[in-house]
Amino acid sequence: MKLATLKNNTRDGQLVVVSRDNTRCAPCSYATLQSALDEWSKAEGVLNQVFNELNSDPNAGQPFSVQDAHSPLPRAYQWADGSAYINHVELVRKARNSEVPESFYTDPLMYQGGSDSFLAPTDPIKMTSLEYGIDLEAEIVGITDDVPMGATVEQAGAAIRLVMLVNDVSLRGLIPAELAKGFGFFQSKPSSAFSPIAVTPAELGDLWQNYTLAAEMKVDLNDAPFGRARIDRDMTFNMAQLVAHAAKTRPLSAGAIIGSGTVSNKGQDGGPGRPITAGGVGYSCLAEVRTVETLLNGQPSTPFLNWGDRVQIEVLNTQGHSIFGQIDQRVEQA
Repeated sequence: MKLATLKNNTRDGQLVVVSRDNTRCAPCSYATLQSALDEWSKAEGVLNQVFNELNSDPNAGQPFSVQDAHSPLPRAYQWADGSAYINHVELVRKARNSEVPESFYTDPLMYQGGSDSFLAPTDPIKMTSLEYGIDLEAEIVGITDDVPMGATVEQAGAAIRLVMLVNDVSLRGLIPAELAKGFGFFQSKPSSAFSPIAVTPAELGDLWQNYTLAAEMKVDLNDAPFGRARIDRDMTFNMAQLVAHAAKTRPLSAGAIIGSGTVSNKGQDGGPGRPITAGGVGYSCLAEVRTVETLLNGQPSTPFLNWGDRVQIEVLNTQGHSIFGQIDQRVEQA
């Protein structure tokens, strides 16, 4: 099943069910995605019925356009982002001559992001200054049902109701000073943008393996290939483990969004990954390529995002069709 939220004159938009090929959509008896998640055991059957009707009748519904889509959840009760790809952490710390603590390999990193104002998938990334070091971060996320405090990994995995992509926009120039205060990210993590479509694990079929997505994260920067990392490779913690980590000392409410962190693959030799132009799979954020350049050359040569830069993020199925629709954003001066 595929779900999206269309922009309208309300904060939370209008929930629609989207056809399997992403071309058509239809409203349902639930006004918002959050209202459906609040009673998922009942809503799932209702939404599935609309989904089946859309797929069986080519004339059903109305045209679906990503341009009309808001974030599937325009705002959420919880947005917490992990760091499942330790390769990314290793590289960033190596550039600072800092070792990765052993605990990072058994205890996930996670921060609590702002969830009161998400960007639509085609909204611009508006900032007041390039000195902030504007960066993209391509990740997958899970939207959960209610998760009890202390849930097992199996319980946490079973509570993942929907899967999305996210561009977790980061301001690299602000991060060091914030972390030095010892209280974590805040100003350095502005509003994130999620994919236009949220998809159930059942609809993902064989691509949903071991609570992650067995697919390639396709990232283009200014219409050129930038990243083609495998989401299911070099992932130290799967999505179920991240959800369980988030629920260790508190219950999660239906509609909580948990992120994987930047998708990152090692090189074939086990070292830093290489750019696509050099035969590698590229990167899912600019900080990582800048780190590799620093390790190899003593300083980075790739700039952070500039005014007018275009970021596109999506995942294709085995037939080459977009699963979640595309995040497509440009950087604008506010």
